[in-house]
Amino acid sequence: MYKLVRTLSGNSSRIRRLSSRYFYQYVSTLDQSGQVTLMNYGYVDLDPAAQPIPLKAVDEFNRYPLQLYHKVSSAVDLRGLDVLEVGSGRGGGAAYVSRHLGPRSMTGMDLSANAVAFSRRHHHSGNGLRYVQGDAEDLSFSDASFDAVINIESSHCYGEMAQFLREVHRVLRPGGHLLWADTLAPHQHGSLQQDVRQSGFEVVKEEAITENVLAAMNLMTERNRKLTDTIAPWYARKVFYHFAGVEGASYIYDLFQSGDLEYLHMVLRRKAA
Repeated sequence: MYKLVRTLSGNSSRIRRLSSRYFYQYVSTLDQSGQVTLMNYGYVDLDPAAQPIPLKAVDEFNRYPLQLYHKVSSAVDLRGLDVLEVGSGRGGGAAYVSRHLGPRSMTGMDLSANAVAFSRRHHHSGNGLRYVQGDAEDLSFSDASFDAVINIESSHCYGEMAQFLREVHRVLRPGGHLLWADTLAPHQHGSLQQDVRQSGFEVVKEEAITENVLAAMNLMTERNRKLTDTIAPWYARKVFYHFAGVEGASYIYDLFQSGDLEYLHMVLRRKAA
């Protein structure tokens, strides 16, 4: 069933948008206590000399997902900037960026009303941090409103990547950056590059981080299995094992291992006027 839904949604932008919207609305109803504040596959720096990012003890449970946020969001200096995250989910990433990377303002935006409501309840607003509901392909912000846009493991849910990129380009100030990371199949590289060019961005950096993400998935397998068993109803647990990337029980994990799915990190820049 999971493979069927993935195949159908991959071939239809409407099905992809609708299925993603209702799925994430449902996910947000399962964890009202706030155990899950980030929902990405994580990142491990494979350089033996790399120093782990400093975290408070309360954040160690989410170390690998936060390391992905740090990897992507620190690609440019965000200090003193106005930053938007499109697809902020349960809000943990935007809260981390607000606390640790020094933006003047941090806006987390998500399509799911439940996720936005959870983020507002669970994360301390103020000091420029806020959460709003919105559509990634129809951003409700004025032209040139932000210096940087963050988008992590979210764009694969959108109906049209090209439309999302046009909207991000519009709300960015000249010289602003899109800090992006997501999964894609190898055959999608060409269309992604075309969409990037046609939307007016220039590529500052492009990096495949599949092995880094797989390493994090391995380290989080038992954590995610236990979390799924705690939160998800018994009849839905196999689907959530797939969704969480649990080793030995995840179609997505297998796709990463076989090379049929990749994880790409890009830094895109809106050309200065």
